[in-house]
Amino acid sequence: QVQLVESGGGLVQPGGSLRLSCAVSGSIFSINDMAWYRQAPGKERELVARITTNGRTSYADSVKGRFTISRDNAKKTGYLQMNSLKPEDTAVYYCNAVVTTYKDLELWGQGTLVTVSS
Repeated sequence: QVQLVESGGGLVQPGGSLRLSCAVSGSIFSINDMAWYRQAPGKERELVARITTNGRTSYADSVKGRFTISRDNAKKTGYLQMNSLKPEDTAVYYCNAVVTTYKDLELWGQGTLVTVSS
């Protein structure tokens, strides 16, 4: 069974940093686009960052200059480096990826909680 496994969330003080990881487990041919979403309490899920197969990135305005999305295709893993964290970054972060097995599958990670608080 192919799935996404997230790690790296936790509690951090304002101004601090965290790195989230998203690993693809199971047998696949390739990973297409990867993305990170987040959902804060009482709010809708929003797109934070996306990285294409060839490494092109895009970011929500609220995280530009602070967050960096990357991927390591050999390790079948994506990352979200989060710097200069703010309390408003507090949310459950979800990894999203489209992978190719015998067909294209869109997968979601289980979610990891990031809490920014002093």
